[in-house]
Amino acid sequence: MAFRNVYHGTESIKTVEDRMFSRKETRVVDIGGVRIGGGNPVAIQSMCNTRTTDIAGSVEQIRRLQKAGCDIVRLTVPSFEAAEAFGEIRKQVGIPMVADIHFDYRMAIAAMEHGADKIRINPGNIGSKERVRAVVDCARERRIPIRVGVNSGSLEKALLEKYGGHVTAEGLVESALDKVHYIEALGYDNLVISIKSSDVLTSARAHLLIAEKTDHPLHVGITEAGTVWSGNIKSAMGLGMILSQGIGDTIRVSLSADPVEEVKSAKLILRTLGLRKKGVTVVSCPTCGRTNIDLIALANEVQTMVEEFDDKDLKVAVMGCVVNGPGEAREADIGIAGGIGEGLLIRKGEIIRKVPEKELLSVLREEIEKL
Repeated sequence: MAFRNVYHGTESIKTVEDRMFSRKETRVVDIGGVRIGGGNPVAIQSMCNTRTTDIAGSVEQIRRLQKAGCDIVRLTVPSFEAAEAFGEIRKQVGIPMVADIHFDYRMAIAAMEHGADKIRINPGNIGSKERVRAVVDCARERRIPIRVGVNSGSLEKALLEKYGGHVTAEGLVESALDKVHYIEALGYDNLVISIKSSDVLTSARAHLLIAEKTDHPLHVGITEAGTVWSGNIKSAMGLGMILSQGIGDTIRVSLSADPVEEVKSAKLILRTLGLRKKGVTVVSCPTCGRTNIDLIALANEVQTMVEEFDDKDLKVAVMGCVVNGPGEAREADIGIAGGIGEGLLIRKGEIIRKVPEKELLSVLREEIEKL
């Protein structure tokens, strides 16, 4: 299956955009007050990398994640001690919490008893049907959603062999739907589906396939994407392809980094695709021989500074010289362009005033606060 051809010469750009981002209708699932599916905004998720038993450390990290814009956070629950700590953490934070469970069905039940808003399981590694039923019964009693997860590292041997001995999109989809049907047969359908691969094209194809076969909401991401540098590129490519097809109800950018970086990247991906309006977008030139200020440092300082203004919907330009700066910043709400020891403050392409170089950042902040 190829990606849909989204452009035809006779169509207007608006028609193409409407078709590209027309959201696939999925069921609504409530995760601790955050509703996904059914046309609700795409929710951002991340996962703590603290020990769940480190209550103070986990609470501190969750609060940073929430401040950065995270909607839902996940923690691992590998032991009863972790389940009890999960409950204590839940009392101290105001964000839905998901319990990540592997192998021991008792941890899923314990996590739900300690306030989990959702659980993430792979029924294939939970054990017997009786154990899966015990988890489902507990979830049903508390109306807790279950995320059914499968990724390229957990694909069953039989499906690997069926599809040529390696991970395929078709194998991921079949594995996920088998697990969904298994739980549905137990009389529960409050489900979210996750199918992930570290291979971008495999993930994209798998999501296109599964979107045609189910109306359960989809948790989307490129698993084990890598470092901030490589992981961001792979995640932006993969999530861009998937979300632009109208597929995806909640996302996680998986990075080998501080989880706050995952949230920052997810927000930018959604804003870039037009799926999240609030927030400041920074555009900056790549520098050249005309640049007479330290533009790279200045652009990074601006990027960090604007994270404080998540309630604003603005475009900020950081340009390296006065030759093209005003023109290139015309589409921005506010911007600065460097000179020799000074810079220009620009609003909608119009030069407002000259500013000493050392004052550029503070003056820009003042102007953003006014907007």
